[in-house]
Amino acid sequence: MKKLYRNATLIDAKAPQDLLVEEGKFTAIAPHIEADAAETIDLGGRLVVPPYVDPHLHLDYVYTARGEGATNGTGTLFEGIQRWSETKAGASSEEIKRRARQAVREEVRAGVQYIRTHADVTDPNLTALKALLELREELKDIVTIQIVSFPQEGMYAYPHGAELVEEGLRLGADCVGGIPHYELAREFGEKSVHKAVELAVKYDKLIDLHCDETDDDQSRFVELLTALAYMEGIGARTTASHTCSLGSVNNAYAFRMMANFRRAGLNFISCPTENIYLEGRQDSYPKRRGLTRVKELLAAGVNVCFAQDSIEDPWYPLGNGNMMNILDHGIHICQMMSFAEIDHALDLITTNGARTMHIEDTYGLAPGKDASFLVLDAPSPFEAIRQRAGVLRSVRRGEELFTRVPAQTRSKYDLLA
Repeated sequence: MKKLYRNATLIDAKAPQDLLVEEGKFTAIAPHIEADAAETIDLGGRLVVPPYVDPHLHLDYVYTARGEGATNGTGTLFEGIQRWSETKAGASSEEIKRRARQAVREEVRAGVQYIRTHADVTDPNLTALKALLELREELKDIVTIQIVSFPQEGMYAYPHGAELVEEGLRLGADCVGGIPHYELAREFGEKSVHKAVELAVKYDKLIDLHCDETDDDQSRFVELLTALAYMEGIGARTTASHTCSLGSVNNAYAFRMMANFRRAGLNFISCPTENIYLEGRQDSYPKRRGLTRVKELLAAGVNVCFAQDSIEDPWYPLGNGNMMNILDHGIHICQMMSFAEIDHALDLITTNGARTMHIEDTYGLAPGKDASFLVLDAPSPFEAIRQRAGVLRSVRRGEELFTRVPAQTRSKYDLLA
């Protein structure tokens, strides 16, 4: 069945565009398309963007912040890991799936259609991983889920951690994970990076490492990850998540690394709300913001995207899956609010995330690609971000996931109506 969406505003398009959809694909995008469509929908000049992408989330952790023994009193990354380690054992597969479904519901209703979730495999039974593999299949019609085989307590700090990561890949995880800055010594952190790359090559998987999620300027595992990914020719399939320490290193080191990141084609994920909340905890004043060098990475031609990371878990209590909220915080914290930066800021939660997830062959607003898109309650990218615009329509492969009626205000005062 053909559907024709008229009068869409697209980023960088000079005139309103029509979108023709057939068999779940875009067949034409152009002004004033003439077609015999079964249904025609006038979008009224509203902004159309690709679906939001959340490339870094922990679906097995969601809604656990209030659990007994889960309170993170110091608000630090490391206490969060300790609290999780002490409380995760009682979680069943059904409980994990129940919580994860609710989180996916929140994200999808906010416009997300693509999620990369980490699944903690530092558990001999791999309960969380198996639960999320089942959920990936169950929810595939409304959301695309990639799963990272992630050793939350360390590949080598946790008994048989490396073997559990590998077993997770055999069971069907999409990505190799790691957390080198949490290993017991620098040497073990380096060993874990080598192992992650080795496994990615062996099983033809993507890589997404929690990397240098600390203010410690001596935490530089991203340097090794970049070198190994470059030498193996897998930089485009490799992601460094967090890299908070890049915000603390000296500028001469950062300058050298920017060239290496670009040469390798590495992807970066920053989690603005999480990073600013967890980092800077050892500082009095001046107090670091805790984010990687997002603005500078983008200026150097390196791919960077934003992510939610946590939804009410021991690391961060206020996540709700709304990527517009993440974008709002990120551009403020990173001081990316020139008009040119604002006009293209939506890339940080759309196309840049798609590149990180390695799904560009089917993602985006172009003929031949999946007809998946959002209609925002705004006439332009600038107004969408200024107004923190909501999603009025979410379309996935030509099928509407949901629609909303724009909010209306009634008042006897003309100014307020």
